[in-house]
Amino acid sequence: MLTPAQAAALRHVGDVALRDRPAALAVIARHLAGSGAAYRPEEIVAAVAAHGRLTLNFHPDRLLRDGRTVAEALDQEGVYRSQFETGVSNGGLTAFPGGDRDRWEETLFGGAYQRPGVSPVERPKYAGLNLLDHPDGACPRFGSCHLRLRPAALARATFSFGDSHTEPKDLGTVTVFEPVLAALLAATAATGISLGVAGMDTGTLLQTLLRRRERASDAAGRALDDYIEAQVHGELSLARDVEAVVVDPSFRGTEEGRILAGIARRHGFALCWHTGFELPVDGVDAEFRGPAIPPLAARVHAEFARPGEPVHAALIGRAAASVVREPQRWADRGPAEVTLQHLKQLWHVLVRFGAPSAV
Repeated sequence: MLTPAQAAALRHVGDVALRDRPAALAVIARHLAGSGAAYRPEEIVAAVAAHGRLTLNFHPDRLLRDGRTVAEALDQEGVYRSQFETGVSNGGLTAFPGGDRDRWEETLFGGAYQRPGVSPVERPKYAGLNLLDHPDGACPRFGSCHLRLRPAALARATFSFGDSHTEPKDLGTVTVFEPVLAALLAATAATGISLGVAGMDTGTLLQTLLRRRERASDAAGRALDDYIEAQVHGELSLARDVEAVVVDPSFRGTEEGRILAGIARRHGFALCWHTGFELPVDGVDAEFRGPAIPPLAARVHAEFARPGEPVHAALIGRAAASVVREPQRWADRGPAEVTLQHLKQLWHVLVRFGAPSAV
């Protein structure tokens, strides 16, 4: 399934992780001893492989360069594409030769994707490793909905503790996961925050990782910055690789919701709904992402909300589509890129402070 470039990228990260494994084991042993947890490192790594799931967060209503929504493209193409192919992102738009994303990948994967003849379609797809069963996915920062991949996809994923734009040094694969685990345990001990959950000590984290998953957690993780990034190498086919699509409840009864439900039926995987996030328009925080966000929220609500609607994912999406389709409507706010960035920050505020949907 992997091209030579994809196999080389996976092999490079595996080699780096093997090099760093002895030092990582020492760190893990120290944290295990400090927590009083009677676990073996190999037991924890096995639990990650058994229970971890890759999730790819996305906004289904965002527009691609050709005018289709993300949901429409998934429906028509049956595959999940990278930023190098789509030209859209819920992070930075730097996926082009010589751009920041290209440079990070060159470092991360040992130049595997910069070899002559490597095409954009070969580039990795970015996901998160959902270890704590967060219903909003591992990285809600990047979208209100997510695809949950089948366990087999773990074998062709690489991992970093922290987003690749920070050029992380703690890398791993599902079989050589110790460097990522060591970084996770060290960060948990230092901050008391683990994978978006505050007040979690090392012992509690390990106990959670090792338990048998009988049901998904009902508490949103809200992980905007604190996550394990996964880079999935090779094609991501909806029919072959997806276990479930998990949808924000604000898309019930919308075209995007209908499309995602149809995709799930056609490809034979589950359609799930998480609890979502919503805020009253006067409840948008002015500190978390800056003073420009509350007045933007008020404008979005005044122009796009239906009677009784709070601020939620689908409402922000209506405004984002408008910025692309009718930029003159937003010209008073400056360049469209600035408004789209502010809408992205409004979404971050919603994830951070929003209450579960009442729908």
